[in-house]
Amino acid sequence: MDRDQSTIEAVATALKRIRARMGMTVEDLSKRAGVSAGVISQLERGIGNPSLQTLSRLAAGLSVELSQILDLENTNSSPLVTKDQRKKLDPIDKESDEAGLQRELLTPSLSTSLQLIETVMPVGFSNADRPFRRLGTECVLVLKGKVKIHHGEDSHTLNAGDSLTYDCTKTHWWENVGDSKAVVLGAATPFGD
Repeated sequence: MDRDQSTIEAVATALKRIRARMGMTVEDLSKRAGVSAGVISQLERGIGNPSLQTLSRLAAGLSVELSQILDLENTNSSPLVTKDQRKKLDPIDKESDEAGLQRELLTPSLSTSLQLIETVMPVGFSNADRPFRRLGTECVLVLKGKVKIHHGEDSHTLNAGDSLTYDCTKTHWWENVGDSKAVVLGAATPFGD
């Protein structure tokens, strides 16, 4: 396999994994990115030679850095992530960014089979109108504050020190139900290979 083909296949794999992790269909991503579903489908099969503009639109539609689609972040092989090296994750969407939600990656890469993310939720934050659904399992630990987690038909209120583990294939969403900011540590196995 030549280098160009292996690069296209790496992009295809990363694109498919990230889209699945976000719980999006090809059609969902097409609408958000302004890229046709046919082009996305071809890219995910390793067909074609996407332009930088197309890849940038897809990254924006997925709310991720372009480097994640290009899989450039795997060049850091160090398992150590110091506090000043934490990767600030892009907002889930425009509303969460405006609300002041902050997320930092504590593991070296989003492409690993385990991710550890610290989330700081402002008072009143909720993503009820844009719930998550993706492949994988997640365990969350509330470090500070009071968070209500809705998972499928169930709801659980967690205080500092409480944790909850759940299957991410069910629709789930979080809300800060306390009177101060909430800090949550989440460990996820976001997708299967």
